[in-house]
Amino acid sequence: MQQTSWDVIIVGGGSAGLSAALMLGRSRRRVLVLDEGSPRNRFAGHMHGVLGRDHTSPLDLLADGRAELERYEGVTVRGGIAVDARALDDAAEPGSTAEPNGRGPRVALELADGERLHARRLLVASGLRDALPPVPGLAEQWGRGAFICPYCDGWEVRDRRIAVLAASAAQVHQAQLMRQLSVDVTFFAHGAELTAEARAGLIARGISVEDRAVAAVVADDGGRLRGIRLDDGTELATDAIFAGPVPEPNDPVLRRLGADRAPHPMGGEFVVVDAMGRTSVPGVWAAGNVTDPRSSVPFAMAAGSMAGAAINADLVEEEVRAALAAS
Repeated sequence: MQQTSWDVIIVGGGSAGLSAALMLGRSRRRVLVLDEGSPRNRFAGHMHGVLGRDHTSPLDLLADGRAELERYEGVTVRGGIAVDARALDDAAEPGSTAEPNGRGPRVALELADGERLHARRLLVASGLRDALPPVPGLAEQWGRGAFICPYCDGWEVRDRRIAVLAASAAQVHQAQLMRQLSVDVTFFAHGAELTAEARAGLIARGISVEDRAVAAVVADDGGRLRGIRLDDGTELATDAIFAGPVPEPNDPVLRRLGADRAPHPMGGEFVVVDAMGRTSVPGVWAAGNVTDPRSSVPFAMAAGSMAGAAINADLVEEEVRAALAAS
């Protein structure tokens, strides 16, 4: 790539990153989107609760988004994995392209293949990984017979035999949500300590509580979910499993830049952003699941759009200051 300096580099080509690129492209910004090609929802055959795209493939949505961006000549989407980042001062580094306003790039990125890129602003929209409970057979069912979100996948298994596999007592709420969709819900405590109140709430709504330890998730010969096997050898038939993986943000770039982080109610630590996605690092924004594990596709798209608009506004303000100084 001959052009190594951009108005904005976006790390992540999912719903948030592409939405931001759309806003920036429509403002005639030079934008590079680095896409690892591994969105969080790639395991799902369909996405739900996305107005106008309900029950369609999440990968088709991203493909359509990339196609839409092709009409904006300033936007480039390509593969790439950012492994390092650092903030720069106002002077352009040797070999970089000076910006139209006379300022040098503000952020330097290094990719896994050794390529170095520069940008005036950076948006990190690199998503997260779901660290599943270490139960044999669960990973093979993820996105097929095992899910995380009652709102995303609950309707499709309504009135079926539902298992909620607890990683912690937080899955009590997940079980109560599934009770809206089926009368046959079993909460597998799997070692989670339930309060008396939580246990009573489950039982009061007809949700069975299974305290025996889970040994494995079992599939039939065709790979379809069959049931859950307990430590004592008992196998309980089930049609769908809802679990609570630990969210792990894909944020090494934000860590390298020293962005402020804070504990999240769903576990782990996530970067702190304001309402427009701005981080504590000057010139750096973040959007989507890398900031919040609860960010569904519509939320990620909205956050990306807001961040894209905010970044463009920030660049405009910088250009006004530069024009005033030059005059």
